[in-house]
Amino acid sequence: MAGPIMEQMFSWDGFASGASVVAIDNKIEQAMDLVKNHLMYAVREEVEILKEQIRELVEKNSQLERENTLLKTLASPEQLEKFQSRLSPEEPVPETPQAPEAPGGSAV
Repeated sequence: MAGPIMEQMFSWDGFASGASVVAIDNKIEQAMDLVKNHLMYAVREEVEILKEQIRELVEKNSQLERENTLLKTLASPEQLEKFQSRLSPEEPVPETPQAPEAPGGSAV
């Protein structure tokens, strides 16, 4: 009689053990989904912030380009030359057009 009772105990333990593993797996999966959803929300929020910063920077850049163009048109050639001479060495200085050289090496 001890045999069937022992078999029932083991089979119930196996069932209970299997059920608890499934329950733990479900809890782990739920926790992972929660983390994933939280991270996706945080990333989307950060993307929106960065998009807004990009829009602001593009607008500011456009404004500065318009201002630069206006200042260049209003500046005298002497002012432009003085400004270009003050540019830092890292920035390329646009070359002024020079007279083409004649075949003998002198300017035309």
